[in-house]
Amino acid sequence: MIRPQDPASFRTHPAEQAALSRSQFDAFSRQLPLLYVILVINSLAVAVTHAAIAPAWLSIWLPAAMCTACAIRLVVWVRRRQRLASLTDEEVAARLKTTVRLIALLGAAFTGWGLMLFPYGDPYARAHVAFYMSITVIGCIFCLMHMRKAALLLTAIVIVPFSLFFSLTHNAVLVAIAINMLLVAVAMILVLLTYYRDFANLVASKHALQAKQAELQRLSDENSRLANLDNLTGLPNRRRFLADLDALFQTAQAQHARFAVGVIDLDGFKQVNDLYGHGAGDRVLEEVGRRLLDRSGPRIRLARLGGDEFGLLVTDVREPQDLRDIGAAICETLRAPYAWPGATARLSGSLGFAIYPDAGVSPAQLFERADYALYFAKEHRRGGTTIFSAEHEKQIRELGQVEQALRQADLEHEMTLHFQPIVDVVRDRVVSYEALARWNSPTLGSVAPSLFIKVAERSDFIHAVTVALLRKVLATMHQSDPAVRVAFNLSARDIGSAEAVANITDVIRESGIEPSRLTFEVTETAVIQDFEQASASLHAFKRLGVHISLDDFGTGYSSLTCIHRLPLDKIKIDRGFLDRIDADGAAQDIVRSIVELCRSLELICVAEGVQTQAQAKVLRGLGCTAMQGFYFGMPMPFDEQALVA
Repeated sequence: MIRPQDPASFRTHPAEQAALSRSQFDAFSRQLPLLYVILVINSLAVAVTHAAIAPAWLSIWLPAAMCTACAIRLVVWVRRRQRLASLTDEEVAARLKTTVRLIALLGAAFTGWGLMLFPYGDPYARAHVAFYMSITVIGCIFCLMHMRKAALLLTAIVIVPFSLFFSLTHNAVLVAIAINMLLVAVAMILVLLTYYRDFANLVASKHALQAKQAELQRLSDENSRLANLDNLTGLPNRRRFLADLDALFQTAQAQHARFAVGVIDLDGFKQVNDLYGHGAGDRVLEEVGRRLLDRSGPRIRLARLGGDEFGLLVTDVREPQDLRDIGAAICETLRAPYAWPGATARLSGSLGFAIYPDAGVSPAQLFERADYALYFAKEHRRGGTTIFSAEHEKQIRELGQVEQALRQADLEHEMTLHFQPIVDVVRDRVVSYEALARWNSPTLGSVAPSLFIKVAERSDFIHAVTVALLRKVLATMHQSDPAVRVAFNLSARDIGSAEAVANITDVIRESGIEPSRLTFEVTETAVIQDFEQASASLHAFKRLGVHISLDDFGTGYSSLTCIHRLPLDKIKIDRGFLDRIDADGAAQDIVRSIVELCRSLELICVAEGVQTQAQAKVLRGLGCTAMQGFYFGMPMPFDEQALVA
């Protein structure tokens, strides 16, 4: 059953109305040619049958003019259909309104013309006019199904005069035709309204679906943007950086182009977090992001890889000097002060580059080489730029060989210990020894401790080495005089892991050695990497009874606040201050300050790296009473060291 439409169905929202108008325009533009063809063909047929019986102006010139107008409108609509995509919603609405007016005008014109022709001719000619008017309006209504207003207007303009005119003839056949036509028109109107409602609903559904798809696409784009963006700095994140690196690699490979991968690390950022809190650290990272964005451009793309590490891609690399200039500009930008209410910090940035294809043949290899160049920069030219070279390639192979040999090593048999005395120069006696690791590999021979310890730390194998060496130290202590004290070095990885701390504690307890005979030495660098975890680890060792010594003090990483918070028993002055201490007044002032600091904190102060009698004499004059170095004894096996002692 066909039901009357709800008045609300005639109301649409502006966006839906625009979509509906455009759909009407599109559908109507396909059917309009047929409408004009129907008008022209039917009108020409009537004109031909009345040419001999009606005046020429009525049977020839007037229909010719109306058919010409239809042909012109047909051409106009064909052109408009070709430009549909370029028309605005307002232009489409205006075109539809104009069309409705013209449909009404043409309907009135053709209806009037048909009724004026009716008096001429015999009954057959008159029946032809009635047939012409009825069949033409039905055809036109079908062509206007997508334009409800135009179809209803045309129906009213044609059917009402048609029905009245033929009803007033008092001819039973013509009256029956009028009534029949009126009923058909009513049925067609109901069909029209139902069809238009379904059409409008379909357009509305399509519009809603498109709007939902657009919203989903917007959300997808936003999610993609967020997934590839670092929220803190506004720079692309690690995911986006690696994707860009892969894409750039593919392009460069196809075009035989050169590009560079860079990794930047902030020097001193950890101290900002420890001294001022993570909020201050976030503000520093935000400022770093802004500065790096200012350095980005068509050739340079920057990203935050995580923490205080950033990545960059540089295209069209011709010479290494080009990268050095870029690196110098970035490093200079990062060195400017970072200020916020109540504090100011100064940082620097170290940067490593790897150039394609010189440094690697895959994105992963290029990134690894850039990371190694960064590591080299932080080791040797902190705050500067390093470009991966053949020398670095050689070092990587050497480190790889050391790592492979280390993982296959029998640590119990290949690792040994040498001991160097720490002397109380006032009492002229050895107060303890520092245990120093030695490794004689069956494949590599004697490997320097600075090398294999570094490799063990980078490969996360250091804990196995630490435990093996600690067991040897404890075994030596077990066999020696109970008065012998030994200092043992722990790495950053050891004190940065709660699990490692627990394992080390278990080893000490299992040994039966009095923990107070053991001193753990940790560097400032190891402590500052994760101060909270390092502090918790050192406090755990302190509760066990082990003494704690801060090694390499004075290299500039720690602060008085950090020292005050650590459970220290001893501070060792970095050997770098002793090289020319007998002639360098500034070095003497620094050492004197450190000695006074230790005295005020009730800590033992040890000067390490003492090489000559002159150095020992100056240090003694500055108040330093505990010393270590070649001047007092070379590192050697404990049984030989004991004889010397």
